[in-house]
Amino acid sequence: MVMISMLYPNKNGSKFELEYYINTHMPMSIERLSTHAGFKGVSVVRGMGGGMPGSEPAYVAMCQYLFDSLEDFLAAFNPHAAFLQADMVNYTDMQPIIQISAVEIMR
Repeated sequence: MVMISMLYPNKNGSKFELEYYINTHMPMSIERLSTHAGFKGVSVVRGMGGGMPGSEPAYVAMCQYLFDSLEDFLAAFNPHAAFLQADMVNYTDMQPIIQISAVEIMR
C-alpha cells in the first residue's frame, strides 16, 4: 500500500482556506478518486502546534491518500489532474510538498 501526502507548509503570508478545502475541494477530489478500485481511503488533518509547547505547526494542513499502489493512484488521479489542480487557487497560493511513501505498518 502507498500513501500519497500533500503537505501544506505553515508560511507567513501564505493563504490556505481550510473550510473551502474540507467542504468543497476534498469532496470533489474524493468523488473522483474513490471510484478507482485501488482507492483505500483519505485523511485530512489540520496542524495545531509544533514539537515545543506554544510553537507553530510545520504544516497548516496535510492530506494523505491511501492506494494499493502508486500505479493505482496515478490511474485514478491523472484523468482529473487538470480539474483538481485548477481548483487550488480557490484555497491556497502555495505549492504543496508531495511525498509518496510505502505504508509499512497500519492498524
